[in-house]
Amino acid sequence: MGLTQILNAVLIFFLESETDTPWYLFVPQILFLVGMWGVFRKSGLKPWHALIPCLQEIRLGQAAGMEKEGRIAAMIRAAIILLDECILFFGTGTNNIPMLIVFASIFLELLKLIFMAKIYLALCDAYDRKKAWVLLWILPLDFIPACMWGWMKKYQPLWTAAEMKNDASSFFSGAKAAILDQGLTVNLEERTVTEFLKKKYLLRDIHMYIQPGHMVLLLGGSGAGKTTFLNAVNGYEKAKAEVVLNGRNMYREYKDMQYDIGFVPQQDLMRGSDSVYRTLMDAATLRLPAAFTREEKEKRVQEVMEIFGLAPVRNNLVEKLSGGQRKRLSIAMEFISNPTLFILDEPDSGLDGVMARELFLQLRQIADQGKIIIVITHTPDRVIDLFDDVIVLAKDSNRTGRLAWFGPISEARTFFGKEKMEEIVKSVNRQEEGGDGRADEFIMKYAEVQHG
Repeated sequence: MGLTQILNAVLIFFLESETDTPWYLFVPQILFLVGMWGVFRKSGLKPWHALIPCLQEIRLGQAAGMEKEGRIAAMIRAAIILLDECILFFGTGTNNIPMLIVFASIFLELLKLIFMAKIYLALCDAYDRKKAWVLLWILPLDFIPACMWGWMKKYQPLWTAAEMKNDASSFFSGAKAAILDQGLTVNLEERTVTEFLKKKYLLRDIHMYIQPGHMVLLLGGSGAGKTTFLNAVNGYEKAKAEVVLNGRNMYREYKDMQYDIGFVPQQDLMRGSDSVYRTLMDAATLRLPAAFTREEKEKRVQEVMEIFGLAPVRNNLVEKLSGGQRKRLSIAMEFISNPTLFILDEPDSGLDGVMARELFLQLRQIADQGKIIIVITHTPDRVIDLFDDVIVLAKDSNRTGRLAWFGPISEARTFFGKEKMEEIVKSVNRQEEGGDGRADEFIMKYAEVQHG
């Protein structure tokens, strides 16, 4: 450890403490930093990160396999530093300090202790040491385990911070779907958000080509990223991806192509006080080219009402429609522009088996016209005979949505060794969610199939 780093460490603690504190009281803190330098080095992290307040907690969380807890502890420490500055501002006398700040400071210190205890317990596992070590870590004796684990050869982590990520979660298939003049190609590298100052992966490494005329089932447990995937495909929430429909890039030509994709969300977005005809005419005004005359719009509305069996209730108010009729109307609104790709998020929600079957039969007829249909449903087995392919998304060990299967229904049954689609979902769900916890296994297995 260089002299500059030691001086920086001393300055850090002097800045956070009163300057009249005897110098020898800083020795344990400096020894702690020296020890953490060694711990970070052994864990494959940059050692000097141990000297930076807040960053130290983040990296320690990574070394222990507790990234989220480390980021939270870092945010708590930042708040504590801010409160300490407030206390200095009001003065050292207790009577001068607002009690709210005092209580907030005590609360944050206790909260930080809880999160750091979790991290240190996980660090004990990483170093294959007894849990009792955590007592030294959370007491003012933390410099003892820090120096011992950081610099004694007998104390070695079982894995580095990078190795703690499961092979399946860090694995990339390297596959890329072919881009053809017809059909839908999705090459999605990643879809991310920022959470606790860190990039979080929602989806990763998803590649597929769907042929025209295919009706595709989208499966996955809660949180697997089904809706996020659909939003990335239709351009509503862009990802780091290439989405090509009939040879045209969706992201580059979104304005021109947005009405070539019909998206039916779970919730019906219709005014109950409008009639069926008025609702569809409004949709025609929004979705059809401006060059269409009123007569042409009315003709298209009539065609769509006939297709979806809405002609008999043409003048009925939306609020008076049955559940099945409302669903058909919401689909008809998107179908008004004759889209090439149809995406539906739980269109059978709230419908009984007979009504749901009728709805999916209509979707099958639409697919048979050369359209591509992608559907999420939580009761797939009652209509599975109407689908051509199935997409299975699963959360890997880092809780990122990955592709565990795409292909024909019959081959999916063989691949997972399951007959029912609901059993397939159970097999990739995490054990704490009532599943079999085999997501990583099937993600890796499918990657081998792609390279096959």
